[in-house]
Amino acid sequence: MRVLAFEDHYDIEALLTAGGVTTEGITIEQRWNADEALAHIRRFKPDILLLDHYMPPQSGYQVLSALLASDIPRPNTIVAMSSAPSKNDAMVALGADVGVVKFNLSTLDIWFA
Repeated sequence: MRVLAFEDHYDIEALLTAGGVTTEGITIEQRWNADEALAHIRRFKPDILLLDHYMPPQSGYQVLSALLASDIPRPNTIVAMSSAPSKNDAMVALGADVGVVKFNLSTLDIWFA
């Protein structure tokens, strides 16, 4: 499983591990800002895309909007993972599959499939 995370403050692999997710067999790439986000998505070809909302220079919402309007193949699962539930709800309304407060990321079923 290939996971691409756009998160500027917290180490995603550490959050998953602390939550009991075994990351063996998961390739995680974390981008600490949204510079050239679509280029990274195209290159990495993630199965799971994790988007924080508050992330410079673009928000997760802006990255998602640009992705959905592009010719880049859509990842199997797109997770809105802001610390603000309303921002997650907005990304889900736009086209993300699920929204979760980032500190609860390890509780999603996608890690145990």
